[in-house]
Amino acid sequence: MSTTTPNDEQRMAEAVAVASTARRSVSPRPWVGAVVVTADGRSFAGATDGRDGPHAEVVALRAAGEAARGATIYVTLEPCSHQGRTGPCADAVIDAGIARCVVAIEDPDPKVAGQGLARLRAAGVEVEVGLGAAAVAEQLAPYLTHRRTGRPHVVLKLAATLDGATAAPDGSSQWITGPDARADAHRLRADSDAIVVGAGTVRADDPSLTVRLPAGEADGVEPLRVVLGAAPAGAKVHPCVEHDGDLDELLDQLGERGVLQLLVEGGASVAGDFHRAGLVDRYVLYLAPALMGGNDARGLFAGPGAPTIDDVWRGEITEVRAVGRDVRIDVVPGGRLEVQGAVGADERRAGRPGEGAG
Repeated sequence: MSTTTPNDEQRMAEAVAVASTARRSVSPRPWVGAVVVTADGRSFAGATDGRDGPHAEVVALRAAGEAARGATIYVTLEPCSHQGRTGPCADAVIDAGIARCVVAIEDPDPKVAGQGLARLRAAGVEVEVGLGAAAVAEQLAPYLTHRRTGRPHVVLKLAATLDGATAAPDGSSQWITGPDARADAHRLRADSDAIVVGAGTVRADDPSLTVRLPAGEADGVEPLRVVLGAAPAGAKVHPCVEHDGDLDELLDQLGERGVLQLLVEGGASVAGDFHRAGLVDRYVLYLAPALMGGNDARGLFAGPGAPTIDDVWRGEITEVRAVGRDVRIDVVPGGRLEVQGAVGADERRAGRPGEGAG
């Protein structure tokens, strides 16, 4: 029987919020948040501590100390039950004397996969699962995709005018969007473990593909740079990984390297290839209040499109928000993220689990 209280949603929201603070510092580990709440209402929060430090549960429990005995802990992801870089979090919860554990989602990693919850229940801890599941499934989508498929969560970033143009007929495209949208795109880079572009884009634009954000926002964060084809000697993108195989092979290789999120930045040929192969988990489109005003501009995708209206690709818009003078639209294939992970591209992939969360 559920013993959910009116305060539970607020506490899980706090755990989700503290988890977000670890987003750029822990990958390929999951960014998890935990909040310990004592019987008298005191709370102690913690997030996953870097790539080698303790998990969120342990951070919060250490902050609580003896006050954790008889308390409730809210955790965004199932406590692990195996020895990895750190000890089993389920044991830490039990040893701290926690009476109740509220978990948003189970961990799909086969080294955990419900075993942490079972260990807690066997020790007499009251366990509830599902509170805040939708928010956490979206927050942890890259991790969930990787653990379910062995491949990265693929985000395709696009920028266009209102009439769908990404470049003028002469190839010029800087800048379609304004500074706020460009800064937001750099946050996407900072949230990604790797960025991929085509060799044509490297030859035409010579991008550095680095993260450029204000000091303190993403210090030291630089995704792996990947070029489809050969990058010219002396290009700013070096050092980079050059890939000449098909995209499935690339995703397998990046998954093995621990890449949880791959940002596809283009150009139109690369975008079209990922889209037609059904490999995109999320589309992020920036629309500028501008019109190219003709039919000779370059579009979002190069290559063949849907031959009939019945074949048009359709997804679901999950977010629309203004970014300065521009608009950002997020779209996922086939509907919203499921609690177990991301839908869409996942379902066409062979699942190869990655390293455990611990």
